[in-house]
Amino acid sequence: MSTTAPSTRMTGIGRVLVIVYAVMALAATGRSFVQIVRRFEEAPLAYSLSAVAAVVYVLATLALVLSRHRGWYTVAWIAIVFELTGVLVVGLLSILLPALFQHETVWSLFGRGYLFIPLVLPVFGIWWLRTHRPARAERPVEAAA
Repeated sequence: MSTTAPSTRMTGIGRVLVIVYAVMALAATGRSFVQIVRRFEEAPLAYSLSAVAAVVYVLATLALVLSRHRGWYTVAWIAIVFELTGVLVVGLLSILLPALFQHETVWSLFGRGYLFIPLVLPVFGIWWLRTHRPARAERPVEAAA
């Protein structure tokens, strides 16, 4: 396979998935930056979690784009499973302990402020990763010395 051949991994739903992750990365980064710069002392936990979400979205976006390589494929899995875990844990805690999350994060109330995209997105990400595993690289046969 030549290096100039187009990759079929980032077409269709894969491309849409990456675009949505990139939009979430920009939104979460912008939100966390403003929250931390303007009002960090009001809710350090919530605003730090927004920053963590931003880092996860940036990492997931990058890893999905590069996921044809096994290492990045693994990073994508880790980032997306971490994201899903974060959405579920923070979402649940924001309902059970509302005083802890008086200031919303990206993942508060399961991403309600983002139309629940943070809850649904990792499910699609996991599905896409499961159905688009990278091809195994053939190992060169070493000549016996």
